[in-house]
Amino acid sequence: MSTIELTGPTTSRLLTRRERVVLSNLSEDVTLEQIATKLFVTRNTVKSQVRSVYRKIGVSSRAEAVAWARQAGLGAS
Repeated sequence: MSTIELTGPTTSRLLTRRERVVLSNLSEDVTLEQIATKLFVTRNTVKSQVRSVYRKIGVSSRAEAVAWARQAGLGAS
């Protein structure tokens, strides 16, 4: 099974709750700084969480991560 095919409970265990929140924010046309401000953390924290998401889902760009989230049904619009 490829990473892109993961859905349901497996997907929710793949990423932490905060990583899912960060991933959902990546679909918006905002900077990491703006995401950090919205989540009350530093830009470096968001940057670290984004890197972790990319590593866990096997992607290397924001566009790929958003596409993965849509296909996995994580609500990224």
